[in-house]
Amino acid sequence: MLDKKIVSLLTKQVNNEFFSAYLYLDFSNYYEHKGLKGFANWFRIQAKEELDHAMLMYQYLHNNNELVELDTIARPNKTYEKLESPLQMALAHECGVTTSINEIYRAAEEVKDYRTMQFLDWFVKEQGEEEANTHELISKMELFGGDSRALYLLDSDLGSRTYTAPEVNL
Repeated sequence: MLDKKIVSLLTKQVNNEFFSAYLYLDFSNYYEHKGLKGFANWFRIQAKEELDHAMLMYQYLHNNNELVELDTIARPNKTYEKLESPLQMALAHECGVTTSINEIYRAAEEVKDYRTMQFLDWFVKEQGEEEANTHELISKMELFGGDSRALYLLDSDLGSRTYTAPEVNL
């Protein structure tokens, strides 16, 4: 059996991951409206990844005979002043997700829940990649965003990104 605090934190994170997907769909919607279909694609794929993260945690909880209480998904109430705004918001959001994953890991460590720690190892690594990828995209936007031809090429490059489901053993 999982410790009740671990169940609570994982359940909260399931709902947070669903919100992340919703937030990234909002970013995608913004870029689609601006005519940057590559940026929109990049965030749609991010949304799919977040849904996968939620479902991995959901399944882990069920594999441990725990009920997952789904919560209301809040509406992303964001306004974007510049093309870079969603990128900056995404990085800040990913840093917050990393903090949440670390909190769950720390709680699992406190109760010596090695199985949950092992399960979370993948998420710890994934968060490092998420932050690095978002930071890289921000750097590219800072370098190329002011030049319309370079922005077009960056957008085209982001449009070629494809989705790959994660491979995680539960």
